[in-house]
Amino acid sequence: MLNFFDKSKKESETAEEKKGFFQRIKEGLLKTRENLTSKIDSIVTIGRKIDEELLEELEEILILADIGISTTSKIIEGIRQKAKERKNYDASQIKELLAEEVYEILQKDVEPFTLTSPMVILVVGVNGVGKTTTIGKLAYLYKKEGRKVMLAAGDTFRAAAIDQLEIWAERVNCPIIKHQEGSDPASVIFDGIQASKARGIDILICDTAGRLHNKKNLMEELRKIRRVIDREYPEARVETFLVLDATTGQNALQQAKIFKEVSDITGIVLTKLDGTAKGGIVVAIKSELNVPIRYIGIGEGIEDLQAFDAKSFVSAIFQ
Repeated sequence: MLNFFDKSKKESETAEEKKGFFQRIKEGLLKTRENLTSKIDSIVTIGRKIDEELLEELEEILILADIGISTTSKIIEGIRQKAKERKNYDASQIKELLAEEVYEILQKDVEPFTLTSPMVILVVGVNGVGKTTTIGKLAYLYKKEGRKVMLAAGDTFRAAAIDQLEIWAERVNCPIIKHQEGSDPASVIFDGIQASKARGIDILICDTAGRLHNKKNLMEELRKIRRVIDREYPEARVETFLVLDATTGQNALQQAKIFKEVSDITGIVLTKLDGTAKGGIVVAIKSELNVPIRYIGIGEGIEDLQAFDAKSFVSAIFQ
């Protein structure tokens, strides 16, 4: 059983780094933590037991935190079984049991994400979720790790998307490949691949159009881009990150389901977690789609896009 209420981290990190990293996550999840833990604390009274009445009250709290009905049912059943197996029905244990259930969902079938070279990252998501900003912050993160990064402005549907990505390229000081508005996105990615090869780039991050109103066109566009990558850059590892806005709650889950239909999503980036009290959507998305959460946005700053760590996330909410 993991102890989510200790502050131990990797031994290789300094005490200051550990405190800074965990503190940023904790502050970013403040609204979610207050929403969940204050309500849970209100139902855990002295001498109360984990019984069906308590579990019903907990179920309502979790659903209101956007964990969703099906995921909540799974969590409640898990808590019921653990309490029975351990013969511990003290209500004061409910938070720890809940933390364990959430952690198990978030960790299920997840392999650690490591950077390799060469690598192509396709970034998908609807307009307005923070896709362009996420690309810029990813470039910053990877450059900090010593990687050579290039951006490709594959969202040629909106002129503003190209301009915004160019601003981020200047800000993080990395090259960008762009064409005119309305150009074929696959041709932008093609040029990005050729430039990456020529310049010895480690990671090529590609923006894509955020249109969901015509799913068929989006699907064809993404398939065409993928064919270009497979043909021109077979040695590159390809990742597809879906960017979702956590403040949209169950809407984000629906977007994820649609994008999973049209593309091979390998990871999810959840932005604006600091702006919502319903961070439970993280758990719902992982539970229902079984796609790993790779990064979370917990603030506006360039360093506020953090690699997702299930234990830190659970600790920050329930500690």
